[in-house]
Amino acid sequence: MANFSQRIQSVSISGIREVFEAAGPDAINLGLGQPDFSAPAHVHQAAIDAIESGIADGYTFNRGIDGLREAIRTKHKRDNGIDLPDGSVIVTAGGSEALHIALEAHVDPGQEVLFPDPGFVSYDALTRIGGGRPKPIPLRDDLTLDPAAIEEAITEQTAAFIINSPANPTGAVQSPEDMREFARIADEHDVLCISDEVYEHIIFDGEHVSPMHHAESDNVMIVHSCSKTFSMTGWRIGWVFADPSRVEQMLKVHQYAQACASAPAQYAAEAALTGPTDVVDEMVEAFERRRSIVVDGLQDLGLEVPTPKGAFYVMPKVPDGWIDAVLERGVIVVPGEAFGEAGTGYARISYATDDEKLIQALDVFDEALASLS
Repeated sequence: MANFSQRIQSVSISGIREVFEAAGPDAINLGLGQPDFSAPAHVHQAAIDAIESGIADGYTFNRGIDGLREAIRTKHKRDNGIDLPDGSVIVTAGGSEALHIALEAHVDPGQEVLFPDPGFVSYDALTRIGGGRPKPIPLRDDLTLDPAAIEEAITEQTAAFIINSPANPTGAVQSPEDMREFARIADEHDVLCISDEVYEHIIFDGEHVSPMHHAESDNVMIVHSCSKTFSMTGWRIGWVFADPSRVEQMLKVHQYAQACASAPAQYAAEAALTGPTDVVDEMVEAFERRRSIVVDGLQDLGLEVPTPKGAFYVMPKVPDGWIDAVLERGVIVVPGEAFGEAGTGYARISYATDDEKLIQALDVFDEALASLS
């Protein structure tokens, strides 16, 4: 058999996937990173209309359909106060492809990429796949990323750093002051800041401020998607938003690896970004209620848990053996070390499921703790 590349052999299958595959069919799944709501009805209808009319049968422009790209630019101007010219968007197959083409276009073999630890699993894996060198940065006690820690870790070999707010797996939200500092660091050190903002609209406390709003150079770019905001994880629509000079280089990766994102999904995403948002508001209200159920329940059990300010995850500190005891009792949670070495001793719990299951899971958590004493 021909050999595999060293880059791929350095990447492990996601620890999240390993937990899923080990679980039984009737398990309560608190490991899944997707909303448990349907996408809005007008989104479904836009895809149906595009299919039935025939306009979604062929390739779209590599960059994406005109209407969706304009909707994305309008969204960032309205929500983030950022007005970039035409040519600043590539529509991608989800936020994951957006992250992939950003790293491929900006990181040479052996160059460093800094990112939060614990952090989203793709940061490490996609850095390795592109030949870069992962450089995880441990978080503060409140599970936010310290700009000073990023600045201290930058070397001549640093190509980029990634920030994520609201964050997966922690639910932490960076302060506006932190975001301003990340922009300054990118400007002063001439290093690319990739801002992963896919959970932007799922915030309960504080506010989302993009570092691109404060940037004085083109060294900040945004990775975004429809997946979390509109409950469209299966539609696989994301985008990069950056200076056109950066977009031109990322487009080289996208056009050869992907050609274009799914045409029906692009029309659906345009409807999502230009249509009513009442469904999104209802979803965020439900997540905030569920956050209270889970955080209060974990604290009542005596676990140490920073209160998440956004997304739909909570990351408590847990005793040795607790995760295995929970999994054995039919509830899926993800070990913190799946998200980086600094996640050891934590568990990620998703509350993107109904209230009843969350209450049942808390009873299991209590049983698991009792079994360790």
